Amino acid sequence: MTEIQFVRGAIDASDCVANAFELIKRRFGLYLGAGLVTILVISCIPFVNFFLLGPMMGGFSYIVLKDMRNEPVDFGMLFKGFEKFVPLMVIGLIQGIPGIILQVLQYTVDLTSLVAGSGSPAELGSMSAFTGGIIFLSLGYMIFQIIWSLALTFAVPLIIEHDTDIGETIRLSLSAVFGNLGGLILLAILNFVVGLLGVLALCVGIFVAIPIAFAANVFAYRMVFPAPAGDSMNYAPPSPDTYGDFGRGI
Repeated sequence: MTEIQFVRGAIDASDCVANAFELIKRRFGLYLGAGLVTILVISCIPFVNFFLLGPMMGGFSYIVLKDMRNEPVDFGMLFKGFEKFVPLMVIGLIQGIPGIILQVLQYTVDLTSLVAGSGSPAELGSMSAFTGGIIFLSLGYMIFQIIWSLALTFAVPLIIEHDTDIGETIRLSLSAVFGNLGGLILLAILNFVVGLLGVLALCVGIFVAIPIAFAANVFAYRMVFPAPAGDSMNYAPPSPDTYGDFGRGI
C-alpha cells in the first residue's frame, strides 16, 4: 500500500472559506438541502445521532471532493457515506465523545432537578451547587470539544478517499493536524465568524453558514492531502482560475 503523504503548513484559511463560498454559491440548492438534512440527522435524535455523524459527514465530504473537481454531483451522493458505514460510524463516535459526555450530563441534571423539585431547602441548595459545577464542567467541555474536533479534522475525508483503517486514519489525521495547526486554528475562527454571521442574519443564514464551514474543512483537507494521481473518484481537473490560488495548485 502506498504511503499517504500530507503537506505541512499548507492551509490558507481565508482561501478555504472563500473557495467554499464560491462552490456552494454555484450549486446553492444542492448544498442548502444537503446541509439542512445533515444538520437535522446529526442533531435531532439524541445519542442515535452519534452513530450517523460519520456517515453523513462522509457523504457531504464526498460531494465536495467531487464538485471541486467539476465531477457531476447530486443530492443522492449525500448518502454515499453509508457505503462505508462501519469505519465512518466508529470515527463519528470517536469524534462525538465530547457530545456524548455532555448529553449524559444534561440528562443527569434534568433527572436530578425532577427528583429534587419538591425537596427541602438544603436539598435545593445542594442542587444549586451541583448545577454550578455542571456549568464549570461545560466550559471545560467546550475547550475539550474544540481540541478534540481539530485533532480529527481529516479523519472522515481520509476514509472516503483512501479507505484507510481506523488506526491509520487517526494517526494520519493527528500528524497532519499538528503539521498544520496554525492554519486550522485560524480556519476554526473564520468558521465561527461565518456561523455567527449566519445567526445574525435572522438565524436563517445559519443554514448557509454551516455548509460553508463543512466545505471549507474539505478544502483544507485537499490542501493538506493533494489529490492522488489516478484516484478512484476519477476527478476531472478544474480550470486554473476556478478557485483562485487553490485552483492553480498548492
